[in-house]
Amino acid sequence: MKNSFKMKYLVLGASAVALVLALGACTQEQQNKLGRDIQNWTGTNGVLEVYAGDKLVRRFLKVDKLSTAMGTDDNKPRPYRFGYGVLDENQNMQADAAEKKVYFEISDYATNYVFFENPN
Repeated sequence: MKNSFKMKYLVLGASAVALVLALGACTQEQQNKLGRDIQNWTGTNGVLEVYAGDKLVRRFLKVDKLSTAMGTDDNKPRPYRFGYGVLDENQNMQADAAEKKVYFEISDYATNYVFFENPN
């Protein structure tokens, strides 16, 4: 029984070392992409704030990610981002019971926005 327990830890340790070595062989861009893929799978507690000048006009909470729209026929990126989040109507940084999850789009041309992980 003790030997099988030790063997499991030995295999687990060897797997961890192999993973670290494999990640070390990746380029920085490949590591970043892997991190984004993991984040897309696990989700992010993101906040999107939209500004008109220096005034906050919209806030979305519990945003998993911002996606770039792609053209249907040409598969080229479109000049806007989209996502889903809870519209924080009273801007108190909390998803209140009356506030619902909505779809949103933000333009690359005229919108000033900040996307960040919710610190709370």
